Amino acid sequence: MSGAARPKTEPRAWQRMLSGRRLDLLNPSPLDVELSDIAHGLARVARWNGQTSGDHAFSVAQHCLLVETIFRHQNRGTPDECLMALLHDAPEYVIGDMISPFKAVVGGGYKTVEKRLEAAVHLRFGLPAETPRLLKEKIKRADRTAAFFEATALAGFSHAEAAKFFGEPRGITLDMLPIAPIPAVDAQRRFAERFETIEEERAGAQKTRQA
Repeated sequence: MSGAARPKTEPRAWQRMLSGRRLDLLNPSPLDVELSDIAHGLARVARWNGQTSGDHAFSVAQHCLLVETIFRHQNRGTPDECLMALLHDAPEYVIGDMISPFKAVVGGGYKTVEKRLEAAVHLRFGLPAETPRLLKEKIKRADRTAAFFEATALAGFSHAEAAKFFGEPRGITLDMLPIAPIPAVDAQRRFAERFETIEEERAGAQKTRQA
């Protein structure tokens, strides 16, 4: 056997997407972000680590649709704001949905990667790299409302337990929400369709401003 040491190679920090893009997790470029990859990935990532009732996993794509629906109920958001609500968990198409207890264990490294990916996604679609603070709070409110209904309807939480962790929803009831788990291909399609609808609204709003 040769005594020569093997040359060290840097660990791979990129993921190849089905679109053919190669996304670098350490330095993600907006040019490597594709909506088709986001919709495909989020539709196949399970919320609650898959610990939900039903024949299908409740995907992050469905969660994003739910949050955007609740956001529109709670706010008179612009198309740009609705798009940021829809894309609020977009980084998870790369890094998966890490439950809150595990995020607390992992610490800041996860957040750093998540913020870089969020910035790349936002810039790809003509949004601010970072969600403005007040808007972020509004989206977080919708996110917590969604979590309450997911927890009680799908993840086995009691009403009291969910209210303790996520707060008591106001002005929103379960019958207003599309929460039944659906197949991944349907979640992918609905996510992409909602994205396209918002993009049309954004284009219309821009034409109005320019008129």
